[in-house]
Amino acid sequence: MPFPQCSGAAIRRVAPMLVVGMVCLPFDAPMHGRPVDVVPGMAAVNGTAGPNGAYRYRLGPGDKLSMKVFKMDGYEASVQVLSDGTINLPRLGTVPVWGLTLEEAKQVITDGYARILRSPLVYLDLVNPRPIKVTVTGHVERPGVFSLAASKEQGWPTLVDVIQKAGGIAATGDLSRLEVTRPSAVQGGEPTSTTYDFLTVLRDGGQAPTPLIYDGDSVTVYQAESLGNADMITTAASNFAPATIKVNVIGEVRKPGVVSVPSNAPLSRAILASGGITRRGSDNTVDLIRVDGEGKPMVKTMGFNPKAILSSPTNPPLRQGDVLVINRNQLARVTDALEDALKPLSPLVRVSSIFRLLGLPVSELMGL
Repeated sequence: MPFPQCSGAAIRRVAPMLVVGMVCLPFDAPMHGRPVDVVPGMAAVNGTAGPNGAYRYRLGPGDKLSMKVFKMDGYEASVQVLSDGTINLPRLGTVPVWGLTLEEAKQVITDGYARILRSPLVYLDLVNPRPIKVTVTGHVERPGVFSLAASKEQGWPTLVDVIQKAGGIAATGDLSRLEVTRPSAVQGGEPTSTTYDFLTVLRDGGQAPTPLIYDGDSVTVYQAESLGNADMITTAASNFAPATIKVNVIGEVRKPGVVSVPSNAPLSRAILASGGITRRGSDNTVDLIRVDGEGKPMVKTMGFNPKAILSSPTNPPLRQGDVLVINRNQLARVTDALEDALKPLSPLVRVSSIFRLLGLPVSELMGL
């Protein structure tokens, strides 16, 4: 359809009207039938898809909201969603909002005020979202239920934040199988699960996914079936792994006790961090004591070779809570046995030495 030609004077008369119309347009008014998010940047949650496929945030206990009615004094409120999922608003009283999106909650409030006001224009803003509760299970250092804060300053928690909150991925964890399970927004609906592979991205390069974590999500870290040295080093060097792990080194080392070593560090690293093996220690009888997930201790005896590569029989990667026992060598065991055997006779030996210094017969000491 051709547009009519306008003179310069006509354009100058119409332009201010267009500008005024654009300025007076409410900031949350829908454009061409497409809804506009009330809180930009706050991705949504619990299975409700937004206009771009993102999940829409659903209100719950602990959310802090700000509400006002355009050009109506006394209709402003800063409220927090209570444990029963309701808020208390001026002139309306108790309004249930649990499980609603911001747009749905605003529509409920608008309908309520429409009974006492003419064409109310309601503004609803999420001032501070509630803490996010997420369950982390599997091969992490500290499985459990964790609470993460979401704010406009720090941004929304991601999968990396959740793994770090759980102490980092364990030495047996598979960085290529991180599963996020999200409950359905529909009552009785099936939850959805998505698996992420970060190991391939960190090893081969490329764009890493940054999945956001929402309230009620569950994260599972599966056990690695077979990992090579390169994959272990890649996992340990990533921010998914804990910065350090604590290992107890006892026995014939210069500084026995608990030492901190990098994640997936080899056995030799912990022994060297303890000052190395003393001259009484044995390089061939180092015991590694490890407790499995069922609480059963496992004892493995091996030799010590600081030049052995990672994952070799004499230099396995360590885990959080491992205990290393550096045993005595053969000479030290024989010497200690003789010392223990002669310890009861040590007073007699000392007295006999005094008798010899005085020139007295030792037979009198023995009662002969």
